[in-house]
Amino acid sequence: MKESHDAAAPLHLALVRQAYNPYGGAERFIERALKALGEDAVQITLITRNWGGEHKPGVKVKLLGAPRLGRLLRDITFTRSVRSLIKTQVFDLVQSHERIPGCDIFRAGDGVHASWLEQRARTLGPLGRLAQSLSPWHRYILRMEDRMFRDAKLRAVICNSEMVRQDIAHRYPQLASKLHVIHNGVDHVHFHPGLRELHREKVREQLGVPESTRVLLFVGSGFERKGVPQLIEALAQPALAQAELWVIGKDRHARRLQKRAERLGVASRVRFLGPKKDVAPYLGAADVFALPTLYDPMPNAAIEALASGLPVLTSTSSGAAELVRLGENGERVDALDIPGMAAAAHRLLEAMHDPLRCSTFRNASRASVDTLSNEAMAAQLVALYRQLLGGASQL
Repeated sequence: MKESHDAAAPLHLALVRQAYNPYGGAERFIERALKALGEDAVQITLITRNWGGEHKPGVKVKLLGAPRLGRLLRDITFTRSVRSLIKTQVFDLVQSHERIPGCDIFRAGDGVHASWLEQRARTLGPLGRLAQSLSPWHRYILRMEDRMFRDAKLRAVICNSEMVRQDIAHRYPQLASKLHVIHNGVDHVHFHPGLRELHREKVREQLGVPESTRVLLFVGSGFERKGVPQLIEALAQPALAQAELWVIGKDRHARRLQKRAERLGVASRVRFLGPKKDVAPYLGAADVFALPTLYDPMPNAAIEALASGLPVLTSTSSGAAELVRLGENGERVDALDIPGMAAAAHRLLEAMHDPLRCSTFRNASRASVDTLSNEAMAAQLVALYRQLLGGASQL
C-alpha cells in the first residue's frame, strides 16, 4: 500500500480473487462491487489467475499463472505471486478474498476455514476425520488463515454476517476493532415478490407440477456442504410425503445424490434442474427456499429468496440465520437434524398454501432484506476505504 494518498487522484484498489465461478457468491459480490465502485471514481485492478466475468470499463485484470498440478501447488503459487506483485506495484489498498498474508483488507466471504472443517467433521467417520486433519491442503489453508489474521499489515476484515464477525472475534480477540459487518447487496428490481405472479404458473406447467404441490427450492453449488443430502433425507420423512425438492446448481457428485434419492424412494420427487443463469422464475414458482448448509457465512441465494418473498429454511451454521424471524419469514434448524428439518419445512409449506398466511410471509420475507441493496453495500465499502485512507475526499 502507498504511504499516503493524493486526495485529488482516484483511489487505486486491488481486489484479489483466485478464480472465477459464474455461480459463486464471492464472484457475484465482486462483480456487483466493481459496478458500484466504478461509479465512485475508484480505479480497480482485479488480481486473479482465471476470470470469466464481464469486463467492466475502468477495471484492469491482472492474470497470474498457476500450475494445474493439484490445488495445493496451485494455491501456494498464486499466494506467492500475489505477495510478490503487491510488493512491487503501487496500490492505495489491497483487498483480498483469499487467505493471503500482507493485504490491507480481507473479505471473509468464505468464512473461517477452521469453522468449516469443524462442521464438516460432524459428517465424517473416524477415518474421514483423520484424513481431513492430515490433508496437506487443509493444513496449508489453516496456516495461511492464521498467518493472515495475525499479520500486522491487516487493517480491516469485512464480514458478510454477524456470525462470521463473532467467530473471528472469538478466535482472534485482538482483531475485534478491525472487524466490519457489510452485508451482501441484492438487486431488488430483479428479485421481488411479484415473481410469483409472473412465473409460478408457467414454470410449474413446464415442469408438469400442479399448483397444489408443495415445492422446496435449493440453489447453490457444493451440494454436500450446503445440505442437499439432508434435504433428500428430509423428503423421505412422513411430514414431507407430498412435497417436491427442486435442486438448481452444479455439482460433480450430483449423480451420487440421485442414487441416494432412489434408495430412499423419493427420486420421483427430487428434480435436479442443473445450473440456471437466472433463478428468478424458479423463485417465483417455488413455495419455500431451503438451504440447510453445514457452513455458509452468508449465502446470496438466501437473500435473493427473501427479496423474492420466499420464506427461508436454513441452518444455525449459516449467516442467513440472522435474517430469519421464526414463524414470520422462515425457520432455522441444526444442519443434521433431519426430523426437525422436515417438520420446519412442513410448517412453512403449509403456511405458503394458506392465502392469508402466504401474503403475510411474503411481505415479512421481503421486509427482512429491504435495507440490503447493492448501493448500500457500495456506500459501506467506500466509507471503510475512506476511514482507512484518513478521509480521502474524492471518495
